[in-house]
Amino acid sequence: GCRSAQQGAAGGDGSAGGTVAHTPSTEDFSLSLLDTNLPAEAETELRSFIAKRLTKGALFEGMGNVASVGLSIPEGKVGCYYCRFQQESLLEMATLESDINAPEYVVCFLGGSEKEDTFRLELDKYIQNLKINLDLEQKSLETCVSPYLRSWFEDAICPIQRVVQLFQDKLASLLHAALSYTPVEVKNADARTEKDISRFLAAASLQGLVQEGTMTSLCIAMTEEQHKSMVVDCSGPQPQLHNAGSNRFCEDWMQAFVNGAEGGNPFLFRQILENFKLKAIQDINNLKRFIRQAEMNHYALFKCYLFLKNCGSGDILLKIVKVEHAEMPEARNVVTVLEEFMRE
Repeated sequence: GCRSAQQGAAGGDGSAGGTVAHTPSTEDFSLSLLDTNLPAEAETELRSFIAKRLTKGALFEGMGNVASVGLSIPEGKVGCYYCRFQQESLLEMATLESDINAPEYVVCFLGGSEKEDTFRLELDKYIQNLKINLDLEQKSLETCVSPYLRSWFEDAICPIQRVVQLFQDKLASLLHAALSYTPVEVKNADARTEKDISRFLAAASLQGLVQEGTMTSLCIAMTEEQHKSMVVDCSGPQPQLHNAGSNRFCEDWMQAFVNGAEGGNPFLFRQILENFKLKAIQDINNLKRFIRQAEMNHYALFKCYLFLKNCGSGDILLKIVKVEHAEMPEARNVVTVLEEFMRE
C-alpha cells in the first residue's frame, strides 16, 4: 500500500496483482489485474516482470521472493516482494475434482529497496492470513481484500518501529526478556500494541538459532520461576514495567535502537535487531568453546569467568549453556564453578 515519506525508507507504492495461472512453468497462462495503486505504465512493467518469473517457474506456492525491479515511478528502482498462492477453499475443490483449475494469485508489495527481504517471513505470514481468511471473489475485493492489501506496510513492517518508539529507554528490559525466554504479560493495552509487543519478542528471541531442546528447557525453566515473569502495564502514556530485568549487553543495544529512532526507518530497526541476535549467538558460541577448553585447563576456566564478567550478558549466557550442558558431566562441573564465581 501507499505510505508517506515519514514512514521511513525512500517512498514507494504497493501493487496487488492477480493472476489466473494454469501451469506457471509454461507460457500457457494469463495475468489479469485485480487491484493496484500503481500508475498504469508502472503496473504494466510490473506485470511483465511477474510474467517472466512465472514463465521460468520461479514462483513457489506460498513462498515469497524479494527482487529489485525498475519501474516508471519517481523512485525508479524499488524492492519488490512477490508471492504466488491459491485460495484455500478453491484449492480443496480442485483437489477433489481434478478437472477444476483453482485460480491462482500473485500479490506484490513494493518498498524503498531490496531490504524488504529482512521482512520476508512476516510478509509470507501476511499472505497466509489473506489466503485463509479472505474470500477473493470479485464482490468482496473492494470491501475486504483491497483494505487488507493496502495496510501491509503498517501491519507487517512497522511493529518493531512502533515498539521502539513506545518503550524508548525501557526497551532494554524487553530485549532482556526476549533473550532470556522470560514470559511477558501485557496489561491494559489495545489489540495492536499487544500484538506489536508479541511480534517484537518473537523477532528478538533466539528461536531457530539455538537448539530446539535448549529453547524448550529454557522456556519451561523461566515459566516455572513465576516471580520472573515480566509485566508490561500500558494504562499510561509510557508503559510501566514490573519484575523487569536488564544487563549491560541489552542496555548497549537499546542505545543503538534509540539512536536509530531519529531516522524512523523500520528496515534499520530490523537490521539492528538481527545484529543484536547475531552478537548474542557469537557470545554463546565463544562461551561454549571456552567451556570445552576449561574441562582440561584451569587457565581456560579463568578465561571463561573473565568473558562472562565482561560480555555484558553473563547472566543469560550462563543459563543457556547450563541447559545445553545438563547431560554432560565435565561441562556441567565447569558451569557450576562459573556460577559460584559469578555469585561471589
